[in-house]
Amino acid sequence: MSLIDLLTGNTGNQVAEQAEGKFGISKNQVIALLAVAAPLVISYLKNKSQDSKEAESLNNALDKDHDGSILDDVSQADARQAEGGSILSHIFGGDRQNVENQLSQNTGISIDKVGPVLSMLAPVIMGYIGREKQQNNVGAGGLGDLLGGILGTASNQAQQQQSSPLNEILGSVLGGGGQSSGNPLNDILGSVLGGGNNQQSQQGGGGLGDILGGFFGK
Repeated sequence: MSLIDLLTGNTGNQVAEQAEGKFGISKNQVIALLAVAAPLVISYLKNKSQDSKEAESLNNALDKDHDGSILDDVSQADARQAEGGSILSHIFGGDRQNVENQLSQNTGISIDKVGPVLSMLAPVIMGYIGREKQQNNVGAGGLGDLLGGILGTASNQAQQQQSSPLNEILGSVLGGGGQSSGNPLNDILGSVLGGGNNQQSQQGGGGLGDILGGFFGK
C-alpha cells in the first residue's frame, strides 16, 4: 500500500472521521493534516535512521509496537493517543512545538487541538511504516532506504495524478524534497508552508495555505 493509498483509502477516511467526531474539526482538515504530517514524520525518521543506534531503536519499536494491525482497526487510534504523543516527542524533539504551530497556522486547526489530533495520527503512521517493513522484510540497516522509497513513490504518484486537492497537497509537500537542506522541518515546513510566514501563505505565497484554501472551499 502506498502512502497515497493510506491517505485516500478507508484508513485515512476512518481516522479522519474519528478525529472529526472527537475534536469537532472538519474531516478535510484532518486528512490535509495527515497529508503533511505523514511525510514529515517519515522524513524525520529517515534522517534519524542514518544513525545506527537510532535505526536499531526504530526497528525494535516497529517490531514490538507497530505491526500494522491499527490499519485494520482504526479505533485503536483514539485509545493510543497518549502513546502517539510520546512518539511525536521522540521524533520531533525540540522541533515539536514549532511543527505544531506551523501546522496549526496552515491547516486552520487550533493550536490546542492540532497536538492531540497529531497524537491520534502518529500510531497510524507508525503502523503503516511497520507493515511496509514487514512486507519488504527489512531490518534496521534497510530502514533508511525503505523510508526514502515510501516518500519517492508517493511523490511520483502525486505528481502524476494531480487531479485532486489532496494529490496537490502531497505533490507540493513531497516535491520540496528535491532541494533538501538535510532538515525535514526546513524542507517541508519551509518550502511548502511558506517558511513560517503565515501572512505569506494567506496572501497567496503559492504554499500549502493556498492549496488548503481550495481544498476547504474557502
